[in-house]
Amino acid sequence: MVEFTYVITDEQGLHARPASQFVMAAAKCKSTVSVTFGSRTVNAKGVMAVMSLGAKKGQEILIKVEGENEAEDAANLKAFVQENL
Repeated sequence: MVEFTYVITDEQGLHARPASQFVMAAAKCKSTVSVTFGSRTVNAKGVMAVMSLGAKKGQEILIKVEGENEAEDAANLKAFVQENL
């Protein structure tokens, strides 16, 4: 398992557009991807689940990637969030 944290920098937080973009990036992964915010963990491949976390600007999320291609998938997702969230 590979995991990393990220602090949301988007002014609007993890709202509809960035959440759907993140879900599309996660959907490309062969690995299982989850996002944790506070005490809640959700499947990162479901837009409603990711949006339901309600993460705002300045708050930290934890992304976990587990599976056959976890290192590459985690690197791709980390690059994505740094550029887009």
